[in-house]
Amino acid sequence: MECPFCQHPTSAYSRQCNSCGRPIPPGQYLLEESGLIEASPTATSETGTREAGRLPGRYRFARLGDRFLAFVLDLVFLCGPFAALDAWIFTRWGKVEGMELQLSVLSVLAAIGVNATLLFLYGWILEGAWGITLGKVLVGIRVVGAARRTSFSACAVRNALRVVDGLGFYLFGALVAACSAVRQRVGDIYAGTAVIEEAFGKRFQVAAIVLWISSLAATGWAVPRICASNHFAHPPFLSDVLLQVGRTEDSAYVQVRGLAVWIQLAPRVR
Repeated sequence: MECPFCQHPTSAYSRQCNSCGRPIPPGQYLLEESGLIEASPTATSETGTREAGRLPGRYRFARLGDRFLAFVLDLVFLCGPFAALDAWIFTRWGKVEGMELQLSVLSVLAAIGVNATLLFLYGWILEGAWGITLGKVLVGIRVVGAARRTSFSACAVRNALRVVDGLGFYLFGALVAACSAVRQRVGDIYAGTAVIEEAFGKRFQVAAIVLWISSLAATGWAVPRICASNHFAHPPFLSDVLLQVGRTEDSAYVQVRGLAVWIQLAPRVR
C-alpha cells in the first residue's frame, strides 16, 4: 500500500506515513483491498497535498447508527406516497360500513406489494444515479462501489436484498455489517458496495428537507380526497375480509380473522 499523500510505501495498517508523517485516511487500505476504490492514488502537487475531493476522512466508513437513521428518515419521507397509494387501494378493494373499515385479502396484499416496490425503486434509482437518498443526504453518508462509482445493477442487488437484511427489523443485516471489516450488510457484500461518510453542502440538505415537507403536504391534500371518493369495487379474487378496524362509543377494536383486540377509550367529558 502507498501513502495517499506522498506515495511512499506504507504498512497496510499504519495510522500515519513514516515518510511524511501524515495520517492515513481511516479505512483506506480496507477500501483498496476490497476493490471499492482504486488502489493507485491521484497525482499530488509538489507540496504533497491532494485535491479537495480526496481529503483525509473521505473514506471513513459510515456508522451503523447513521445508516439506520438514514433508512428511518427515508421511510418517514415515503410515508406520504405510501399513505396515498394505500388509501386508493383500501377504498378500491376495501369497504367502509359506518365506523368500520373492512380490508380484503387482496387489498392488504396489494398494499404490501406496492409499498415494497416503491421502496425498492426509491433506493435503486437514487443510489444508482447519485449514490444517495434523501435520508443519506440529511445524515451525511453515501453508497460507493468499484472506483467510487455505483451502478444501477449493483444498486438493484443491494436494494433487492433488503428482504434478507431486514429480517428481525434489520437485526440480521446489522449483525452481518458489524462482523464485516468494511461494515457491509448482505446486500453490500453481493453488490460490491459500501457506505461511507460524505460532507454535503447546506443547500443539498435544505433541498432534501423541502422535498420532504412538500411530500407530506401533498399527502395531506390528496388522502382525504381519495378517501372521500370511496370507489369500492368487489375484489375479483381474494375477497375474504382479512382485517377489520372500527370503534364503538367507548372502545376501538382491530380484528384479524377471528382474533380481535379491543381498546377501551377514555370516557368523554360532558
